[in-house]
Amino acid sequence: MFGDLLKRLSQPAPAPLPDTDARLALAALLVRVARSDGDYADEEKARIMRILSARYALSPAGAAGLLREAEELEGQAPDTVRFTRAIKDAVPYEERESVVEALWEVVLADGARDQEEDALLRLTAKLLGVNDRDSNLARRRAQKRQG
Repeated sequence: MFGDLLKRLSQPAPAPLPDTDARLALAALLVRVARSDGDYADEEKARIMRILSARYALSPAGAAGLLREAEELEGQAPDTVRFTRAIKDAVPYEERESVVEALWEVVLADGARDQEEDALLRLTAKLLGVNDRDSNLARRRAQKRQG
């Protein structure tokens, strides 16, 4: 299953992904950001599940299942570009801004901002086609929600 998705993501000009694959790509990107500092904390996992539940109207069990699949896919995917390209092709700009905001929520979930996470988020926002200004605004919104 993941081999097919990874193969489609690695094509030079991949076709837009079906909704279920785009969900999985976003979830895997959230996992990749959470793992980027070498500490995949329970708070980050819980935040990812809340984001997936809210974004896709999933039950807790559905979000947990998607998270498990995303963790496996993220472990197999060689680079972040594949996920971002799939998301960029699948969703309009405004929704990509909300993706960046969700990524910031994950980064901030454990209460610590790490250099690796910040660097990956800057790269990811750029790959998603979200400009620095909008990424900064997304970060601020995520920080306000953190309390």
